[in-house]
Amino acid sequence: MRREEVVVTGVGLVTPAGVGADATWQGMLDGRPTAATDPELADLDVDFTCRVPGFDAGRLIGRSRAWRLDRFAQLALVGAREAVADAGLDTSDRDPARVAVVLGVGSNSLERYPLEFGRLNEKRAERISPLAIVRSVPSMVPAEVALDLGARGPSLAVATACASGTTALGIARDLLCGGSCDVVVTGGAESGCLPGVVACFQQMRALSGRAHDPAGASRPFDRDRDGFVLGEGAGILVLERAGHAVARGARPRAVLAGYGASSDAHDLAAPHPEGRGAAEAMRAALRDAGLAPADIGHVNAHGTSTQLNDAVEFRALHEVFGQPPVVTANKSVLGHALGGAGGIEAALTVLTLQHQVIPPTANLDALDPAIDLDVVHKSPRPARIRAALSNSFGFGGQNAVALFTTMT
Repeated sequence: MRREEVVVTGVGLVTPAGVGADATWQGMLDGRPTAATDPELADLDVDFTCRVPGFDAGRLIGRSRAWRLDRFAQLALVGAREAVADAGLDTSDRDPARVAVVLGVGSNSLERYPLEFGRLNEKRAERISPLAIVRSVPSMVPAEVALDLGARGPSLAVATACASGTTALGIARDLLCGGSCDVVVTGGAESGCLPGVVACFQQMRALSGRAHDPAGASRPFDRDRDGFVLGEGAGILVLERAGHAVARGARPRAVLAGYGASSDAHDLAAPHPEGRGAAEAMRAALRDAGLAPADIGHVNAHGTSTQLNDAVEFRALHEVFGQPPVVTANKSVLGHALGGAGGIEAALTVLTLQHQVIPPTANLDALDPAIDLDVVHKSPRPARIRAALSNSFGFGGQNAVALFTTMT
């Protein structure tokens, strides 16, 4: 029996390209990198990130709530409000037990931990904030969104490293297909711009060292790439079964037609050298959607800008497609929002299908000669696309792929 389609009825974006889906989309079409020197990182060797510009949480969600929340939850809340408004969804008119929230969040927020642990080290445990845990654990990001919306269905935080946002989409789709709820607010949110986060990735030697040229540092698939640039943001989608959306008069943007996930079972951090798990996840998404490789007109690549990961993703694409479809890499403009990246890139894939335009990859000055891909760069490319993949891969061999199609 063919299951009912799951459609995207709302999109919300908060990214270094701008606050809101329209601002972010225009920033992606402009193709201007957002990486810049970050004053909060002055004591680190890597002192640049991609931050959301002019993000005034007090103005956007109220001063009291902004004070209570860490930045990853602030970003999620703003993105969720936009997505719900875009969907024309009044949650007070719904059965609140049928509205779920499933968000990808890669790890605990480290925003205020240095202050709290400093008090512990100074033997002043009585000065630790009683909010230290509830403002920082991943589960509080979907919980805060559920509180704001009055949603009383399942509230889940999904942590699969940098694949978290895309994994959340797959779980959300399963909840809808299984009849557990009627609406799911899903995607991902995270801030990787915090000194503690940057210091950890710096010590792993995963970050670009182009402190002299931050704007040129994130360069997926380029011959001279040397690591990724940390970013932040939220990409939130409202998902519904097609019949439910039609019944309430919603106008879907796209169909979440397939989802695939796999594990490399290979290494703590490095991907399988031949892209075995990534290829398996892409094939699983194709099977789930009932599509063939030839049906895919575009891939929104994970494209982190590290030497190893970009080469492995190319090998996986070649394994699945032979000659891969047209590719772009959003992290060249936005940086890497870790657990939030999959949600952001899924939302941008939906907008790509809707507008039939592929945003360019920034900083691609010379394609790596070992990577045979048609990567959109320099300017946006109009294209006729019926189906597209959004790839997300993470530490521990976590792989998740979402497949979107246009509305028929």
